[in-house]
Amino acid sequence: MDRYITAPYDDQTAKELHSGDYVYITGTIYTARDAAHKRMYEALEQGRELPFDISQNVIYYMGPSPARQGRPIGSAGPTTASRMDKYAPSLLDLGLKGMIGKGKRSDDVKKAIIRNGAVYFAAVGGAGALLSKSIISSEVIAYDDLGTEAIRKLQVKNFPVIVVIDSNGNNLYETAMERYKKD
Repeated sequence: MDRYITAPYDDQTAKELHSGDYVYITGTIYTARDAAHKRMYEALEQGRELPFDISQNVIYYMGPSPARQGRPIGSAGPTTASRMDKYAPSLLDLGLKGMIGKGKRSDDVKKAIIRNGAVYFAAVGGAGALLSKSIISSEVIAYDDLGTEAIRKLQVKNFPVIVVIDSNGNNLYETAMERYKKD
């Protein structure tokens, strides 16, 4: 099913998304990769605030290439989500509602998704140039010294993703494999 949502989004929107849905996100999302996640985790351990309000927001696991003239961002493809699995449950427990990446997630992340009514989306790897066309603006908001791994605030319009793990724990990667084995 095709769904159009606005980010940030609430619990009800998360509940309405189902594994396998094609979703087009419009609104504000944030980027953060390995190094940024490590810094956010360390900030939380030290009792400091995160660089943005994570509640009801979406993090895209992406580090862009340099922008061409006249474009807000360069190629913007997803990175492997499992590299953030160590940090994701803590962020989900703080109200993070969505994550965008590629690849499988750990059982701990899946449990945190269910516990917090969140969603894990996949973006198509290798399609970074195409995905960047849905990004209207990009602004570094934290950890500028990390270069491409700095946290960015993105404005997106109809950013295409697929629900992999929904708020009930249904996992497209698992159900698709089962269907494939039957065919």
